[in-house]
Amino acid sequence: MAKKLMIQGTMSNSGKSFLVAALCRIFRQDGYRVAPFKSQNMALNSYITKDGLEIGRAQAMQAEAAGIAPTVDMNPILLKPTSQMGSQVIVNGEVYGNLKAMEYYRRKPEFIPVIREAFARLEEQYDIIVLEGAGSPAEINLRDNDIVNMGMAKLADAPVLLVGDIDRGGVFASLYGTVSLLEPEEQARIKGLLINKFRGDVKILELGLRMIEERLHIPVLGVIPMEQIDLDDEDSLSDRLSQVGSGQSAGDASANGLDIAVIHLPHISNFTDFNALEQFGGVALRYVNRAAQLGKPDLILLPGTKNTMADLAWLRESGLEAAIAHQVSEKIPLIGICGGYQMLGERLADPEQVEHGGTMRGMGLLPAETIFASRKTRTQIQGVMQAAAGMYAEGAELPVVGYEIHMGVTRLCDVPESDAQGSALTSALAPASAHPAMSSTHPSATPAILLEDGRLDGLVRDDGLVFGSYLHGLFDNEAWTEALLSHLAKKKGISLETTGESRKDYKERQYDKLADLVRSSLDLEAIYRLMEE
Repeated sequence: MAKKLMIQGTMSNSGKSFLVAALCRIFRQDGYRVAPFKSQNMALNSYITKDGLEIGRAQAMQAEAAGIAPTVDMNPILLKPTSQMGSQVIVNGEVYGNLKAMEYYRRKPEFIPVIREAFARLEEQYDIIVLEGAGSPAEINLRDNDIVNMGMAKLADAPVLLVGDIDRGGVFASLYGTVSLLEPEEQARIKGLLINKFRGDVKILELGLRMIEERLHIPVLGVIPMEQIDLDDEDSLSDRLSQVGSGQSAGDASANGLDIAVIHLPHISNFTDFNALEQFGGVALRYVNRAAQLGKPDLILLPGTKNTMADLAWLRESGLEAAIAHQVSEKIPLIGICGGYQMLGERLADPEQVEHGGTMRGMGLLPAETIFASRKTRTQIQGVMQAAAGMYAEGAELPVVGYEIHMGVTRLCDVPESDAQGSALTSALAPASAHPAMSSTHPSATPAILLEDGRLDGLVRDDGLVFGSYLHGLFDNEAWTEALLSHLAKKKGISLETTGESRKDYKERQYDKLADLVRSSLDLEAIYRLMEE
């Protein structure tokens, strides 16, 4: 039977995901087979496993830290918010349906067998399972149907370490208040307290540490210093998304480097697609949510979204659509990934009411249209970048790997159907009849990536200024990304600094750095004893 340990937090973004990754790495270094587990995750950053199932990106990251392949058993329930009141519910990696919050709350007990079975399969395969809670266990309004915090700890019979974020202030109050709001049997499961994101001399904390131990009768098992470690983030609370700067300040900061602006959509998803760009020296990556912030960057990125049509409407109302179109007219390149790619076309149609129903005018920057459908495409994929014109030509014929997560197909809309019979444009890029919305003044476009299964993904405009693709993880392909950035640097008249370190080696170094930090900060002997007990 596997040993268990659970990390819960006093609030969201207290560092639970990173601590689980750190412990997975530490236990792996110590010779154990270890796996992460989160029964229910609410996040728009997701990942596709080798067998085509969807899980939270954080669990994929934690599995990577543990040196194992991610599986759906590590995150059997994933909630992807589609609005303030509802989410797409993913069960065992497949779409279960869109549920309002209250409906999901009432039906949560139905998912307990799913969770129990997934956890049991992990118990059979691994020596240690590190569980992660969600939000706070002191959300007393959700206690009755809890399946992710103390409810999960009871189901797994796991000891709990409670972590508080001192960087936000009030850490002792949050620890004390969280424990005090729990039932006695729940309090008894908490075997240790952790304080995360500490800055300064730990001696200053010592009096407070003794006092909180005396009041709660729970030992403090570690104080983890604040440290910059580059790991994939779980959700929209990520510190990365606060890297929002004005065009002027960003231009000043990147005078000797590249300024890349990511549009911070309201339902932004899989923004981890762009983390790899920060590995390159001289690249300033910032997130923009107002037209005044855009400035004149060297590259604009339009990310994925869980609600393409709603976010396109926001883009239009905020003035960002017009600002982006103006920059493209000024020869600033634009890349859209997944939902961002869908926005770039002439038209979006939702006949099955996957999002809001009806049709909507796109940005008109690519000669394509998107038809939403209830069937979800989920697959890991590899292919070869095609010899497209403009800025992407230097990256032509390079292999790329990634994964697809999208509902619907994007199709060329300037090819008459009668002329496209027998075309290789199928599935993700299928031929369609021309429609009257397409402007004849737009440059034509070329398929971007030849996939291993024979499909063609994405489009590149012949002037090289607009590129769209469904491929998440595109920028993790070092050779293609380096070719792209080198082209932008050459255009700007600067040289690009490269480390020569592969993306894989870079991430491995970050996991080891995290493990070293946490190992030196925790009482690991006490933690091992807890798991034995």
